[in-house]
Amino acid sequence: MKPTLLILAAGMGSRYGGLKQIDPLGPNGEALIEYSIYDAIRAGFGKVVFVIRQNIEDIFREKIGNQFSDQIEVRYAFQELDTPIEGINEFPVREKPWGTGHAVLVAKDHIQEPFAVINADDYYGIDSYQVMAKFLRDDCSPSTYAMLAYFLGNTLSDAGHVNRGVCAQDAKGFLTTVVERHKIQKTDKGITFQDEEEGGQLTDSDLVSMNFWGFHPNVFEYLRKDFIQFVKANEGQPRAEFYIPLLANRLIQDDIVKFSVLSTDAQWYGVTYQEDKPMVQKAFRELTETGKYPSSLWG
Repeated sequence: MKPTLLILAAGMGSRYGGLKQIDPLGPNGEALIEYSIYDAIRAGFGKVVFVIRQNIEDIFREKIGNQFSDQIEVRYAFQELDTPIEGINEFPVREKPWGTGHAVLVAKDHIQEPFAVINADDYYGIDSYQVMAKFLRDDCSPSTYAMLAYFLGNTLSDAGHVNRGVCAQDAKGFLTTVVERHKIQKTDKGITFQDEEEGGQLTDSDLVSMNFWGFHPNVFEYLRKDFIQFVKANEGQPRAEFYIPLLANRLIQDDIVKFSVLSTDAQWYGVTYQEDKPMVQKAFRELTETGKYPSSLWG
């Protein structure tokens, strides 16, 4: 059975200032998300599921989904503040989406096979999909998931601060913790972070999660149970988010699931800010000129 690619595309893009999921970045107006799907098809993925908001469905289908629906199965799931979840009768008042863990959970009815999760506004590199597809086909199990790791220094923006999940692994290459760090940026003192309660230093070589995960479909039940607890515990915190690493840390600590840390030499690009856009456009021009991608992805 071919693995599925789940793409989280419901984010508001507040720092970027627009609907960056469909912003043209390639030499022929391709969105960054299209390169991810092209790479996934080459790696052997058989289905793509988009998590989006209902109010962008029409334009998203027109600009993105319809471009390649003849080459891979395409499905849509919707993440809203009150998307029904079994076990939750009423949601508290919210100011923003519930986070990446909730975004994965709302796709439950569309996925019955091992699957990868990525962000719509990140470029993960060609080889990364090959590495993840191989894991999902050969090594994924109810007790073994995966995370693709990048060096922090290769994921920073010159335009402003970013958030990253800083990772640690054991001697066997299994993930031990993911700690979400906020407002990471280059400064005169090196790379710094500033969370709500603490700040500190990081290094170029620190491993970080860019939200590229490999899961067995049994993860949905773990997500559902943990999300129910999260909603109850954060009823009075309307900006609290249920991140994927929250679940990963809990499964690791309770010795339920191991996460293989997958490595790749692939280059990561992102568009957190509008100022990042020219650099990413230049990178895709060069990737096209050197033959990594055809001049027209779907032509």
